[in-house]
Amino acid sequence: MSDSKNLHFTRAELDGRVAATIAAMERDGLSALVMFRQESMYWLTGYDTFGYVHFQAMVLTTDGRLVLLTRSADRLQAAFTSTVEDVRVWRDREGATPEAELAGILRELGLAGKRLGVEYEAWGLTAAKGKRLEAALGDAFALEDASLLVSRLRAVKSAAEIACVRRAAELADAALAAAQARAMAGVFEGDILADMHGAIARGGGDDPANEFIIGSGPGALMCRYYTGRRTVSADDLLTLEHAGVYRHYHAALMRTFVVGRLDPRLAAMHAAAREALLATEAALRPGRPIGEAFDAHARVLDAAGLHHARLNACGYALGTTFAPSWMDWPMLYAGQTYEARPGNVFFAHMILFDEAAGLAMTLGRTSLVGERGAEPLSAASLDLVRV
Repeated sequence: MSDSKNLHFTRAELDGRVAATIAAMERDGLSALVMFRQESMYWLTGYDTFGYVHFQAMVLTTDGRLVLLTRSADRLQAAFTSTVEDVRVWRDREGATPEAELAGILRELGLAGKRLGVEYEAWGLTAAKGKRLEAALGDAFALEDASLLVSRLRAVKSAAEIACVRRAAELADAALAAAQARAMAGVFEGDILADMHGAIARGGGDDPANEFIIGSGPGALMCRYYTGRRTVSADDLLTLEHAGVYRHYHAALMRTFVVGRLDPRLAAMHAAAREALLATEAALRPGRPIGEAFDAHARVLDAAGLHHARLNACGYALGTTFAPSWMDWPMLYAGQTYEARPGNVFFAHMILFDEAAGLAMTLGRTSLVGERGAEPLSAASLDLVRV
């Protein structure tokens, strides 16, 4: 660690990630990787910013050279948070062409005519920016989609990363406990959210990569954030999905609280969701396709007569992610061929929305894949929560 920089991993750890990335590049026959995903930049160098909403690129060559092209607002950010020493700044002005400046950097690095991997699947590289990028690079470089090159490496967490995920899971539990303590009829949803975020902030955590999901009444059947808070009523449902976040590493939880009267159908839905969650986690075994985890969830819920209420995916990987989403690669759905490995982290969510009946039940938690199977990282009970 460096006292003068805001780095959260040792130089040796970061250097090892760079070396692993170069090995993957060489395996794929690439001379350089042009990164637009903030997750990749952070994972490789510690570079921490939300400046990727503007044009920003990091170039890594197979001989280990790293160059960051960014705006003036992020020059000091890169110096404070990353190991990158070669930072170039493109100037904000009418008609600015940072794509052309990137092409010049690539030529300077001797990459003309070489095969370059590009992270096309990136929040910051919009369709318009991508078109300008390809127009600027023209035929001078052979571009290939390498969007998942670093993501595949990030999917397997190191010991240091696992420590961050475990801390994130503790913060998620703290936020869930805060919500459970606050939630009851007559309470404003905004107060519940404030307590949840407060528990994470007071524990040294970070803002999440996307909004927490909260919904009562008709909103209990939503699995996306929406604006407009309401007050929890008597005989209500409250659906929550949130993540503890530490050093940008996420550990998510999901619950539906029953407020007041318990409809027997909800008790049955919860029992099925619990059985499905345990079956899903049991299927996350090293060397097995993670599509089998989705299949396990589907078998349980379908056998319970809940096919109409379940979704077409039941979770996804978690790691170090940036807005607008904490979902990471890969996802748990039918036919997913990625084979689980020790060091993978997955959030499995059992989501049941019975639109016709107006009933919702959810249950989810984050697990770490080990040598023998999945280890749930949350200490919170899976029992039905009634408030």
